[in-house]
Amino acid sequence: MTVAVRGVGVDTVDIGAFAASLAEPGTRFTTAFSPTERRQCRERAEARGAVHDAQPAGVEVSGPRSSSSSSGRSTHLVRHLAARWAAKEAVVKAWSAALYGSVPPISPDLLVWSEIETVCDAWGRPAVRLGGEAARQVAATVGEGVRWHVSLSHDGDAALAFVVLEGPVAG
Repeated sequence: MTVAVRGVGVDTVDIGAFAASLAEPGTRFTTAFSPTERRQCRERAEARGAVHDAQPAGVEVSGPRSSSSSSGRSTHLVRHLAARWAAKEAVVKAWSAALYGSVPPISPDLLVWSEIETVCDAWGRPAVRLGGEAARQVAATVGEGVRWHVSLSHDGDAALAFVVLEGPVAG
């Protein structure tokens, strides 16, 4: 079996706009992040010593978050969540690129965003992990044994994710 790059996705998130969305009652971000993602983001924010007792409305992070200044600079927790949201979007883009010309297997309004996780190993290196229907549909459309390569970054008011989908090709 030959393995090749099947798709590439990139996404950027305005951290200030993302923070405002997190604060909205009934935000879609309430269920967008898995418990593991929320915990790892909280732990990364706490490790940077920038956490106090407020937390983003609508997003249960099982603990405190860092503050933001009046100049609109985003908190550490929000920055990490924003990078993971960018990764979710970049995964969908890479998967979509792999399926170019085919009907999407999951309608965007039916996609369960928490099934697309960005998790870190003990050294903080990110990886993509799929679950549920997203995992089943990726396997059905791209093949078993796909690999996701992900890079996350945040600088200033932007968070960015770059994702490469590597998988089997016929021939």
